[in-house]
Amino acid sequence: MSDTTTTHDLNIYQRYFDLVASGTKTIEVRVRYPHLADTKAGDTIRFRVKDSGDTCEVRIIRVATYESFEALLDGEGPEKVNPSSSRDQQLTNIRSIYGPEKEALGALAIEIELIAPQAS
Repeated sequence: MSDTTTTHDLNIYQRYFDLVASGTKTIEVRVRYPHLADTKAGDTIRFRVKDSGDTCEVRIIRVATYESFEALLDGEGPEKVNPSSSRDQQLTNIRSIYGPEKEALGALAIEIELIAPQAS
């Protein structure tokens, strides 16, 4: 087993990028895809907005696995995922991005802290 950290490059929608870059979004929600299976505390995520090219880097503090997005929001607290939307609105938004077949893979709550925001 290696003690090295990894940088993960992930796309993100502008509205969520803005929350991450401001430091107000501290939990990133992702599906438990195989390419994210090795995501761990200490790793870095480089978020990129496709349309604008904006990027920012965050350090992973913790990764937790949940059976569903609903369980994730209840376990982590919706204010950490998106402080500008209600729990129900967040659940609707997340499920509009990831369909039921994706949610069935499991949900990841990735606790993050901002390292470096960067403009394009």
